[in-house]
Amino acid sequence: MTGRRRPSSPRPFKAAVLATATTAVGAALLSLCGAIPGIPDGSKAPVTVMTWAPEGTGATNMPGMPAMAKAYARWVNEHGGLNGHELKVLTCNDHNNTVGAGRCARRALSRDVVAVVGSYSQYGHSYMPQLEAEGIPYIGGYGVTDEEFTSPLSYPVNGGQASLLAGNGRQLARSCTEVSLVRPDTIAGDQMPSFLNAGLAQGRRGTADDVRAPEDATDYSRQARRAMGGADSCVTAALGDRTDTFFDSFRRLQPDGLRVRLASVLGSVQQSLVTRTGSKLDGASVTGWYPVASDRRWDPMRRVIRDHAFGDNRIDPADPGVQTTWIAYTVLREAVESLGDDGEVTAHSVRHALDGPLGDGGVDTGGLTPELSWRYEDMLAVKGFPRITNAMVTYQRVRDGRLVAERDGFVDVSGTLEHRREDG
Repeated sequence: MTGRRRPSSPRPFKAAVLATATTAVGAALLSLCGAIPGIPDGSKAPVTVMTWAPEGTGATNMPGMPAMAKAYARWVNEHGGLNGHELKVLTCNDHNNTVGAGRCARRALSRDVVAVVGSYSQYGHSYMPQLEAEGIPYIGGYGVTDEEFTSPLSYPVNGGQASLLAGNGRQLARSCTEVSLVRPDTIAGDQMPSFLNAGLAQGRRGTADDVRAPEDATDYSRQARRAMGGADSCVTAALGDRTDTFFDSFRRLQPDGLRVRLASVLGSVQQSLVTRTGSKLDGASVTGWYPVASDRRWDPMRRVIRDHAFGDNRIDPADPGVQTTWIAYTVLREAVESLGDDGEVTAHSVRHALDGPLGDGGVDTGGLTPELSWRYEDMLAVKGFPRITNAMVTYQRVRDGRLVAERDGFVDVSGTLEHRREDG
């Protein structure tokens, strides 16, 4: 309902006038019952989407992504919806396993969603075939699976782990004579060494020592001992939520006086971890997809979190998962608006919009990424990853307990990805 209270003691009108007014007010209240502020009632059908991510697991968790999706929906509905359509967001916990990912996909299909937006799952082989069978686009996935960069129904907003590792290799090649990569002993982790080595090779460095590690360990002493190098060596860890655990093991075993430079990629290291560890990560190199969290280009997202997240502490504006979800919903909004006032919003029409030239040059994300477009001519020639269109990364460094930009602007690693050796 509207929430307005009718006066408890109305003035004495004539009976006929009062009856007419009462009927009119009642009809108006009934017509507005359940309406979303800012959206004309009943004018357009709602748009239903889903966002999924793992929560409460022993490995990587991304609770901020579905929470950000809900906050975005509250904000956009208060301001007229998606081109007049109410946005309804369903969420799902994939529990970081293949069964959970498949279950989330089946739920999306059963609810006739027009897209899965801003999500994280390591099990693309479980969810993507189901989405493809029903023609449902996957917009702005986190970028952790091969399927996100091979499926014609996937519309990635970043270059995934591939671009982060390639950029990290180039970042470290400038000052590291030896590099060890500590990464998960998973299918997704098996891809990581070739990308890091491609970046190292561009800087005329040798291949990294590949140190495999369990995703859910509570101690990484064995991996830390193997990764320990000498002077001018570097250790880069990409273990998601367990990266902090590895760094603890590494610092505990590091001999006094030996300064091995630490590094990582955003997602495995973010501002909350840096804050928690104090000065212990000062000097560490970090490669990200987007500008640093303190950049003013994130101000619109921060305002939405402040005004519509209602203090939900799952949402950290410095979390790259939250940031990816924000960008993914920006893409969805532009796709829906491009359909016009009379266009029906379906999975097919959203895909058609994304496959065409959105705007003059693509989706404008306010400078958080280059303009995004997924036409054939926008695809990069990255073997095995044909859906990569954005291979830009940012170089960051931990300084005085803060993640700060190491250099201005983006670094284009498309050439590094295109010329990598898969056996590297």
